[in-house]
Amino acid sequence: MTTVDPNFADAETRKARRFTRINKADSYFRVLGLAWITPILKAIAGDNPKAQMKDLWRLLGVPLLAIAAFLLLWGTLAPRVQTSLGAIPGPAAVWTEVVSLHQDAVDKAAKEADHLARVEARNERMLEQGRPEDVRDIPFTGAPSYYDQIWTSIQTVFFGFLIGSLIAIPLGIVAGLSPTANAAINPLVQIFKPVSPLAWLPIVTMIVSAVAASGTEGLLPKSFIISAITVTLCSLWPTLINTALGVSSIDKDLVSVSKVLKMNTRTKITKLVLPSALPLIFTGLRLSLGVGWMVLIAAEMLAQNPGLGKFVWDEFQNGSSQSLARIMVAVFTIGIIGFLLDRVMYALQSAFTFSNNR
Repeated sequence: MTTVDPNFADAETRKARRFTRINKADSYFRVLGLAWITPILKAIAGDNPKAQMKDLWRLLGVPLLAIAAFLLLWGTLAPRVQTSLGAIPGPAAVWTEVVSLHQDAVDKAAKEADHLARVEARNERMLEQGRPEDVRDIPFTGAPSYYDQIWTSIQTVFFGFLIGSLIAIPLGIVAGLSPTANAAINPLVQIFKPVSPLAWLPIVTMIVSAVAASGTEGLLPKSFIISAITVTLCSLWPTLINTALGVSSIDKDLVSVSKVLKMNTRTKITKLVLPSALPLIFTGLRLSLGVGWMVLIAAEMLAQNPGLGKFVWDEFQNGSSQSLARIMVAVFTIGIIGFLLDRVMYALQSAFTFSNNR
């Protein structure tokens, strides 16, 4: 009779547990764009190191090699291309401006802290002298730093995206549930979906300006509202279309069950429609956020909202020797933030749905 070594069995059990944890963590790594960590962990755990190194090369080595080739090609060709602002800056010049913009932000933060300290000291003196009526909250009036402009753009795109989602998802549900409603909404979608943000912007600007001129004071700056509404008008369509498609694609048997159970409309939507359509709804939301982020830059340029779009426009108008390098910093910033926004939406999709499609 063959006996199994208890120590061997325990080792195999521990190994199986390790791989279970690694496979579970792999889903989170994929959401974060860090799938290359999984082969490293598996190789350390003893799962065919040769095969895992092959996966690591594919997931990490090849992308890094492509980036290195891009940087080499960029650094080689850039000095040969002349523009009205001088030669195209290479990677080193762009990195120099990254450091410079960071230092400008640090200096601005120090100046703001010093300003607040002086205002606080002044107000304390006014109170000590028995002059509380002279106490003032004097805001810092320095130009926004690059980080401030990034934050403004992120706030603007999410504000416009949320408004668009609140409009698109209910309309998509109605269009998906009712062929009549779909027939009414679809022509409007097809007409307005291709419209450029540059066409929407003058209309939005005139409407917002008219509301402001009527004496209605808003809590948000006019340029912020103009940019956000432009984002809304251009980004809601993918969510609307995908929501309608997801709702209309619900299994007919489930619809029949809802009729047998005599579900009311609210219960049918919350318990049946939304859970079934959620993967396509999130696909639409991801597309909408991507469109909104692209639209935002053009909207900020023309509306002069103090975000990344205005930064690019100001540097273009400035025309200094550093302007082109700073514009390229903004281009890379826009691309990286766009990637991170997509990862955020993918993470939410993975958390709330059973779909693992990217």
